Amino acid sequence: MNRRNVNLSKIHIAKKDLGLDDETYRALLNRVAGVKSAKDLGPIKVAAVLAEFERLGWKPKAKPAGRATPKVAPDKQKLIGKIQAFMADAKRPWEYADGMAKRMFKVERVEWLDCQQLGSLVSALTYDAKRNKRPAL
Repeated sequence: MNRRNVNLSKIHIAKKDLGLDDETYRALLNRVAGVKSAKDLGPIKVAAVLAEFERLGWKPKAKPAGRATPKVAPDKQKLIGKIQAFMADAKRPWEYADGMAKRMFKVERVEWLDCQQLGSLVSALTYDAKRNKRPAL
């Protein structure tokens, strides 16, 4: 999805969240940007319309930070729990652990590592915790 579609989606979400009927919505577009339809908005006008929606009380929902905990087989669950604890203690997202997996093992995501590789990752995170004077779990 490109940036234009994302911004048009935000406009339509704001319209729905504010409970605007079609006539009121089109009047707002005409007043703020001089257009009758959101598809005719340029990037500057999109920002102006979104700012107007915020002025009217719309609050955009924040994206969730990071991704969810990886779902793995039961034999890997304990190691993933340790990695999760290290990530939480260091206030790092799961993408950090994914980056370590890629650098250390040339594997894109933590959940694709085998048990031996997960153990090595836990060891690396233990070393990192000691180096940064955080408690090793």
